[in-house]
Amino acid sequence: MSQRDKPLTLLGDLTPAEFMAEYWQQKPLLIRGAFPDFLSPLEADELAGLACEEGIEARLVEENGPNGPWQVSHGPFDDATFERLPEEKWSLLVQAVDHYVPSVAALMDEFDFLPRWRLDDIMISYAPPGGSVGPHIDQYDVFLLQASGQRRWQLGGKTADDAAIIPGIDLRILKDFEVEAGSDWVLEPGDMLYLPPGWAHHGVSQTDDCMTISVGFRAPSADEAVTSYADYLGEQLLPSQRYSDAAMAPADDASEIDDAALERMRQLILETLDNPTQLSQWFGRVMTQPKYVDQLVPHDPPLSVPELVAALQAGSPLYHAPGSRLAWRADGDTVTLFADGDGYPCSRELAQRLADPAPIHEDVLSLAGADALLTQLVNVGSLYWPQEEDDDE
Repeated sequence: MSQRDKPLTLLGDLTPAEFMAEYWQQKPLLIRGAFPDFLSPLEADELAGLACEEGIEARLVEENGPNGPWQVSHGPFDDATFERLPEEKWSLLVQAVDHYVPSVAALMDEFDFLPRWRLDDIMISYAPPGGSVGPHIDQYDVFLLQASGQRRWQLGGKTADDAAIIPGIDLRILKDFEVEAGSDWVLEPGDMLYLPPGWAHHGVSQTDDCMTISVGFRAPSADEAVTSYADYLGEQLLPSQRYSDAAMAPADDASEIDDAALERMRQLILETLDNPTQLSQWFGRVMTQPKYVDQLVPHDPPLSVPELVAALQAGSPLYHAPGSRLAWRADGDTVTLFADGDGYPCSRELAQRLADPAPIHEDVLSLAGADALLTQLVNVGSLYWPQEEDDDE
């Protein structure tokens, strides 16, 4: 039996194949006890501490803020901010906690039936009783895992992109929200709710220690994809690739743009865009772009190949840097390892091994080209030695 055919507690005893066929991007799924005996990987004060650090994306949402309803503030925060907060109806949201807390990052391994490059980040929210961000929709898939306390979730069904929102506030809260019958649940620690894109939902804390872990998945919008791909192609195209109208019929009206001209331009655009190899190279790069580019720290001074080999042989394994994204793709006999928005040609075996999040040990050096590629990835910051970070502290 393959992994995709094994029932998972995480999915309510569905197999990954059943979940993908019946629920993924189609309809919500409530999973009681998805993580049995679950213990939150961090405490509320640790989350607040992250929200006080420079460079970490954090938001504070107050339903009745000092400057008006549904006030949104952006971090970093300080102790005074938390001391002035009321006892209810506010929420703290911290993005990409998986980049800073290894035990949170380890949760991603539970979702390995989904492509790792689809993962956006793991956000964690804290709220006292009544804390919420209002009824809203998200344009991405998300698993909402209750980490501690209780949160009440209400769903309002699939909602149009142009649904009316409350004007004048820094949140896209739905103006009208009607709970669907049978879609009102209180989640306990270890319970999880899967939501596909565009599904209206409203989560409200029921206790004073409510923490929810949101495992979100990235999906570029059509306008982002078209713009990005066009920009990438534009860098590859020759100046001589231009609109051409050889054998054009004489014009009946010199001012008219006729159907034949439009068709010639349409063919130029379609033939330029329809390039499977270029699409593959662009897609691998765009889907491995890091969420926060400045989080990847290049090795300083740059490492040489002999230095890298010596370090691995001395027993110092390499790790994917926090926030780094790696994936691979084979186009015929050409294999590319994509790492943080760049592409590196290599063997299939080497690409698969380096894209795997497991620590990288000396044995990888037996693969052709591994020493040079590893050195490149360390120097740009995609791979690192954790002990170096410890030495700097």
